[in-house]
Amino acid sequence: MATRYLTGVPELDDALTNYLEEHAPPQHANLIRDMVKTTLKLVSDQTGRGDLKIINSALKEMRYSFKVLRPYNRVRKVSIFGSARTSEESPEYRQALEFSREMAARGFMTLTGAGPGIMKAGNEGAGRDMSFGLNIKLPFEQTANSAIVDDPKLINFKYFFTRKLAFLKDSHAIVMFPGGYGTHDEAFEALTLVQTGKSHLVPIVFVHPPGSEFWSDWDAYIREHLLGRRLISPEDLSLYRITDDLHTACDEITHFYRRFHSMRYVRDELVVRLEAPLLPEELEELNDQFSDLVLSGRIEATDALPPEADDPPIAHLPRLKFRFGRHRYGRLREFVDVLNRLPLPEGCQMEVPEAGKGGLIPEEVDHQDPLAPIDNPSTGRPA
Repeated sequence: MATRYLTGVPELDDALTNYLEEHAPPQHANLIRDMVKTTLKLVSDQTGRGDLKIINSALKEMRYSFKVLRPYNRVRKVSIFGSARTSEESPEYRQALEFSREMAARGFMTLTGAGPGIMKAGNEGAGRDMSFGLNIKLPFEQTANSAIVDDPKLINFKYFFTRKLAFLKDSHAIVMFPGGYGTHDEAFEALTLVQTGKSHLVPIVFVHPPGSEFWSDWDAYIREHLLGRRLISPEDLSLYRITDDLHTACDEITHFYRRFHSMRYVRDELVVRLEAPLLPEELEELNDQFSDLVLSGRIEATDALPPEADDPPIAHLPRLKFRFGRHRYGRLREFVDVLNRLPLPEGCQMEVPEAGKGGLIPEEVDHQDPLAPIDNPSTGRPA
């Protein structure tokens, strides 16, 4: 076994080997070994108790949230953000409630922060069966709302960063209703992660009631002060939409998955899964319009590649592949928009999403066979 995965304690390595051979899938064994080795390094690093408590709590929160969400990984989900201070009599509350109700009717589960205001509206509209609550423990303002309290899909977090990971990892759409610092933080985090390719490409929609200029004013600021000073690129504006109509917001999300299904990286190629194959002339049109996205070669049609064998329910989907430079994600969103405007063959319907076993978050793609020999100790990762 590669030294990279050994703890340096023979008795422990033997016991760990025996346990993993009996209980762990072979493709996961080395990752688990690596986590154990990293944990034991905290001893030799003489890590302080305060830091240990942070690591311990974060790991527990991630493990538990992954466990709760895992049974629903074949159901699409939309994350709803907005103010905890929104009155239940306000037009924003009613709009969020009706939005989540309509998305549930379209088969999407709702994730909210489990608090009052917009969060309660999201859970109430979707109903308990179609809701998750990702609650944050605060000394004020944040107790689980009555629409999700005591539900087994309610998860309590100590840290914002683990909570944000749970939101972004499992969401197929992000929707922002009017809110304060927290909502804007979540909005910019989502935009940053998608813009940099640290998260998968999803529709991000900003919604306010008719007559409101809440997000329109925000958009004006983005265009004047960020785009105007060349702090972002014009194509980055393609990463989000603003609307005052809840049905338009719902259509924006479902239309995103009209021809496009999902994407992942396989080595140096981006693989785009499709709901239906493209005609030769449609593929040619994409090559003409988006040659600037391709590092070399062309956009090509393909079947599932061997590394995608870990997700059989979507193995039948047709694919496109090309060498993407892993930047200009706003331009990649424009590619998806053009793809989704192409005619859809009769009888085509939205397939189940990928399970996130590899490539859902691009940064976590395995670049080699997890069972293959690992680099030797002299060229391995630093301790």
